[in-house]
Amino acid sequence: MNWNFLGTNWHLFGDLAALAFLALLVSATGVFFHIRRLRARSPLPISEGVGARKAVLTKVRKGEPLSPQEHEFAGRVIADHRSPLAFCIPVAIFSLGCFYVLGSLEQLHGLTPSERTFIGVIPMFGSLNVTAQTLRIAKLKRRLPVSVTQ
Repeated sequence: MNWNFLGTNWHLFGDLAALAFLALLVSATGVFFHIRRLRARSPLPISEGVGARKAVLTKVRKGEPLSPQEHEFAGRVIADHRSPLAFCIPVAIFSLGCFYVLGSLEQLHGLTPSERTFIGVIPMFGSLNVTAQTLRIAKLKRRLPVSVTQ
């Protein structure tokens, strides 16, 4: 692909790779603040169990009654996934894949790309999965009961 037309020397893939790197830096900063906020909170006793998150969210999904501790834990998990900073995680993964692919294409200078060039597509697909899982948990807010009695 020759981008040298009209007398200009375009480095399109390099410019896009720089933009992807900038998005990576911004989203990585968001991930840092999100993780720092999560680690600063005191953990609930129910959250220490193996598989507790999955079990509680399954109860919420099925509409089963929750104990007060489970209700608080489910509310916390759903609130964490509804936070805009939670979406920085898949954005960081996606922009890392974009940076790899676009940087590889820039280094080729118009030559035919190999399979190695498109290894960066794997984290891009992975970030779509992380986004879908985050949205799936965030939508559980409607199913969470308003209050729980003992």
